[in-house]
Amino acid sequence: MISCSRMIVLVCLLLPFSVTAGWNPLAKEKAEGQGKENAAVAEAVANFKNSDPGMQIFFDKAQGYAIFPTVGKGGIGIGGAYGKGEVYEREKLVGKTSVSQLTIGLQLGGQAYSEIIFFKDKTAMDRFKRGKFELGAQASAVAATAGVSADAGYNNGVAIFTLAKGGLMYEASVGGQKFSYKSIGQVKKASKPAPVEDKSN
Repeated sequence: MISCSRMIVLVCLLLPFSVTAGWNPLAKEKAEGQGKENAAVAEAVANFKNSDPGMQIFFDKAQGYAIFPTVGKGGIGIGGAYGKGEVYEREKLVGKTSVSQLTIGLQLGGQAYSEIIFFKDKTAMDRFKRGKFELGAQASAVAATAGVSADAGYNNGVAIFTLAKGGLMYEASVGGQKFSYKSIGQVKKASKPAPVEDKSN
């Protein structure tokens, strides 16, 4: 179990990197053109497409994707990562998700990055939507840079890309990440206030 002092250090390491990436007036893809209500998600999608225009084929062909605008990661010996995101199927928002990760080993520092997981087909998509999706210890992500998508492929039905937002981290594996999922219907139901009991009688 992570001690209180280690947790405080972890939070301090993550705070400086929680800001979003800087505005780039020369970028071809703009956040406003992504058709997303969530501004952070829209910016993350635009950033991925600008980092490698060839990634558009994943957006066009995949059954869907989970996108995390900011995953904060930090650690000294024992590390952790956490982020919230949204899930799209055929470009329609279908749910909310979160990612968490605990890592033990040689690591020092903190970083923030965006992450996107493409699902090749309905089978892979439904596996994620069952709400207990986990990446194996050997899972790896492709750093989104120009041309990288041309050689990237699916592994066990998923393709994972990350885009650094700042910071330094010696260990940046996505292995062991665990994901939660709630459909839009579940989210709306949970956000409804409980009915107030009438005690006037």
